[in-house]
Amino acid sequence: MSAISAIAAPRRALAAALGALLLALTTLLAGAGSAQAALPTPVSAATARGYLATIAVAADSHTSTYDRALFPHWITVSGACNTRETVLKRDGGNVVTDSSCGAVSGSWFSVYDNVTTTVSSSFDIDHLVPLAEAWRSGAWAWTTAQRQAFANDLTRPQLIAVSASSNRSKGDQDPSGWLPQASYRCTYTRAWVQVKYYYGLSVDSAEKSALSAVLSGC
Repeated sequence: MSAISAIAAPRRALAAALGALLLALTTLLAGAGSAQAALPTPVSAATARGYLATIAVAADSHTSTYDRALFPHWITVSGACNTRETVLKRDGGNVVTDSSCGAVSGSWFSVYDNVTTTVSSSFDIDHLVPLAEAWRSGAWAWTTAQRQAFANDLTRPQLIAVSASSNRSKGDQDPSGWLPQASYRCTYTRAWVQVKYYYGLSVDSAEKSALSAVLSGC
């Protein structure tokens, strides 16, 4: 072996070791990220802006006739697991469930307000577009089956595990009255527009202005 080869061999071994370490760290970080909310990825900001331009603008209606019971939830998704339990498992890290699918341990991170917990009961499953907001935006005309599908939708970016305090602060407000922390607003408004567009729900003028303002900066 030449002197140059003798020097190069340890360097190649070191480079390989560093590469393996980097791969391990990347995998570890990716796994850590899975402990955060796993809301289905919403459409891009550009697509959301396009959707928003086509959504009907109308004043809220039928507000006084809203009843949460008109949106049946939570329904069974698989086995013993209902929609709430399914979202808790999806959005948490290292979640362990009992025979009834209840989360007995794990960790959850609320993207709305940077709150972390290991107590699942301290987190709510938020309907990103609130049920009352959907009702006054057009769901008052739906069938019960349509409202049930909306209230338990795991395919669109509509359900997410967040701190109870942030969910109660939000209530049934649209983005003209409430938005999550600044770092999550682009994702939130993209999801909001996607859900409203998919379900054919209207937006009021203040809501559209607020959505447009956030999306313009995404």
